[in-house]
Amino acid sequence: MTNTIKHLGIVESINGSYLKVRIVQTSACSSCSIKGHCSAAESKEKLIDVYNKEGLDCQIGSQVMISGAASLGMKAVMWAFIFPFVVLLFSLFVSMWMTKGDEAVSSLVALCMLIPYYLILFLCREKFRRTFVFVLESINN
Repeated sequence: MTNTIKHLGIVESINGSYLKVRIVQTSACSSCSIKGHCSAAESKEKLIDVYNKEGLDCQIGSQVMISGAASLGMKAVMWAFIFPFVVLLFSLFVSMWMTKGDEAVSSLVALCMLIPYYLILFLCREKFRRTFVFVLESINN
């Protein structure tokens, strides 16, 4: 298993050393020969922010290879799903204890606790933008 995630993409826009690259994210079964008859096959286009730290020459519309550390995927899952789940459960148990078992109020309080969590993530987006980085690896014209 490799330690990097690589995608082939097309440059959509360039702003200095900052690029927006369009990639096609496919599921494992999208390359299957009978995918037209199966509802599980899936592919999505995504725009990825990429930094061209090495100053490789590229133009809008050219094909590029972008790469990122595989560990960043696990970090993203932790911040987007696992930590909010912990916040939800912890706030549910604390509010159940404080309201002496009122489930409706406790569940509402627990859901409302996700608002400040995601607000904090939003306010820290620049830090995350510097942490979750894809870089230009090589250019194929």
